[in-house]
Amino acid sequence: MHGEYKVPGGKLVVVDLDVADGVLRDVRVGGDFFLEPDEALLDINRALEGAPADLTAPQLAARIDAALPEGTVMFGFSSEAVGVAVRRALAQATDWTDYEWQLIHDGPQSPALHMALDEVLTAEVAAGRRPPTLRVWEWGSPAVVIGSFQSLRNEVDPEGAERHGMTVVRRISGGGAMFIEPGNTITYSLCVPDALVQGLSFADSYAYLDDWVLGALEGMGVKAWYQPLNDIATESGKIAGAAQKRLVGSAGAVLHHVTMAYDIDADKMLDVLRIGKEKLSDKGTKSAKKRVDPLRRQTGLARADVIEKMIESFRGRYGLTAGSVTPEEMARAQELAAVKFSSPEWTARVP
Repeated sequence: MHGEYKVPGGKLVVVDLDVADGVLRDVRVGGDFFLEPDEALLDINRALEGAPADLTAPQLAARIDAALPEGTVMFGFSSEAVGVAVRRALAQATDWTDYEWQLIHDGPQSPALHMALDEVLTAEVAAGRRPPTLRVWEWGSPAVVIGSFQSLRNEVDPEGAERHGMTVVRRISGGGAMFIEPGNTITYSLCVPDALVQGLSFADSYAYLDDWVLGALEGMGVKAWYQPLNDIATESGKIAGAAQKRLVGSAGAVLHHVTMAYDIDADKMLDVLRIGKEKLSDKGTKSAKKRVDPLRRQTGLARADVIEKMIESFRGRYGLTAGSVTPEEMARAQELAAVKFSSPEWTARVP
């Protein structure tokens, strides 16, 4: 069995192993990481040899930590990263490069149709009828997008939303509310087979699926990192939030979507969103205006240029061919947008 895990912002860990009588055998760990002393690699292999195959990544990491000599230096990886690579080997997880990735970057769509397209395209990936897809959104109108489990009345001031012409929609993933203005927002979705994130914890899958965009940002001069669970942050503040939904199909699929602040009208946002003191204190800041530091200021680039550099970064890593929503997919999405995502019953399902 073969497993790989690219540490977000770090190095690649590779594990080859067999399983016999429920335990790990012939474990061989490698990668492009740095490790001192050299002999510590043998200690890692020995710590995993004979380990029960049902141990979690943290449990495997604990065995490794107990076996490493004092003063061991692990640079670009960790004992838990090795544990994750083992779990991915046992789960027969796939890698990014195992797929032919497709790009969808169409013209502006309504907020409800974007919600529907996410659901339809991810279901198609789960059913095996669509390749893994990167979809870059263009917004047709301003919106507030609330998480699947958020209370509508607690998150949105209806008078403020109406005053600023904001459509309120509810997405199928969890997480917090997103304030959307078409020219100030960059949003993308990844619709991926469940096999890509096998062996990863729910939390680890967030950083894993967005490691490519951290690289793209670095190429634009922005040093960013994942702030658990689902924020992309810099020293100057938050620039993006992610959310996920897992769908069941013949093989299963994961919807991972991210909204990034290219620019922001903070006063308008505060007039529309009800951002509580508890949420602000949890983020360690006294003002919502200071929580977000847009990409426009950090990169000095036009929005279209930021998007193009992101797409090129993904293409350079994993390959990416231009695609489109099929007529059948669009018909289903339009129906879903009308009967579900535009309905008061769905939008206010948590009043």
